[in-house]
Amino acid sequence: MNNRRVVITGMGIYSCLGKTLDEVKEALYTGKSGIVFDPVRKEMGFQSGLTAKLDTPNLKGIVDRAHRVYMPEEAQYAYLATADALKMAGLDQEYINAHPVGLLYGNDSSADAVVKSVDVMREKKNTRLVGSGAIFQSMNSTVTMNLGCLFKLRGINMTVSAACASGSHAIGLASLFIKWGLQDCIVCGGAQEVNPFSIGSFDGISAFSTREDDPTRASRPFDRDRDGLVPGGGAATVILESYESAVKRGAPIIAEVLGYGFSSNGDHISSPNVDGPRASLEMALREAGVSIDEIGYINAHATSTHIGDTNEAKAIYSVFGDKMPYVTSTKGQTGHEMWMAGASEVIYSILMMKNKFVAANLNFENPDEDSAKLNIPGKRVDNYEFDTFLSNSFGFGGTNSTLIIKNL
Repeated sequence: MNNRRVVITGMGIYSCLGKTLDEVKEALYTGKSGIVFDPVRKEMGFQSGLTAKLDTPNLKGIVDRAHRVYMPEEAQYAYLATADALKMAGLDQEYINAHPVGLLYGNDSSADAVVKSVDVMREKKNTRLVGSGAIFQSMNSTVTMNLGCLFKLRGINMTVSAACASGSHAIGLASLFIKWGLQDCIVCGGAQEVNPFSIGSFDGISAFSTREDDPTRASRPFDRDRDGLVPGGGAATVILESYESAVKRGAPIIAEVLGYGFSSNGDHISSPNVDGPRASLEMALREAGVSIDEIGYINAHATSTHIGDTNEAKAIYSVFGDKMPYVTSTKGQTGHEMWMAGASEVIYSILMMKNKFVAANLNFENPDEDSAKLNIPGKRVDNYEFDTFLSNSFGFGGTNSTLIIKNL
């Protein structure tokens, strides 16, 4: 029971590229950007008014009003993504009621809810006016709290809080629980709030691009002229299941999680190094039991920052050398989806794999010394068949996660 195959049977997404898998696939194919300029952020004192654009969902008539008060923005995104993923996987409420379906979801902030609660306390001098839903909205575990109750999930229930590797670690850890026979099915993914409060401190350390005159060209992973990331967000859900369970249910089997690698840099809290990411890559390849020749595509973490993109390029080259597959960062289109990114980029990569193309690394016009060593397409690659890809996610504090996924 300790070496079971782990497959993906459902996917759902709420992204700046679209709210359905078909919309997102089309956006990837056409090179659509989800980045806009937000004048409200400039009025708030932001150095950069750039952000991915997402609409806050309207859950009236979908979720009871009594429960909606517990749901911050990111939990709403995650609810819709998860509902679609469960439907795709054929997991109805009757099955969920009869089986312990687990839940592991990446999230590392709920800033908007905290700020609003504190504002009420300071203004009214009365904690009772904060509201009954405030505590459930403001905790980092708000997404798993809400999803677990709304979908009546009774397996493991845990939030994975690992900065910008959160969504990837959630998928990797879920794969281990299933591989080891502790769960048959786990809902996993990542969510990220998109409000200004959640990323104001990032802006304060000049982490964001200031290319405000042309928002869609601001996020430039691996490009020589990159000047910082663009914040994004939303939610992405994948359903992981043992192969035996999926076959028994007659579920659609989309792909297989072959390997999960992880490491910690053990170094600077915000500046990444090369050794940590390389260790994560090597572990994923070892655990997957595949050679570098078998990897047909790498979805890089590359966020459009100078040091981050440079060191990831060095790590990838140190592992793959001259046997370099196509490498792109979809963050050129989405910006950095932070806690969500590790999950959404698995979905983006699966959509490309299933439809035989690699989306352009948007705004990649001039390589630098290190990105020139990678095989980065500045334009879409059509009619390209690959059946195995690798996805990197790295986060503040030096946390690294790498997933290897195979088409089925």
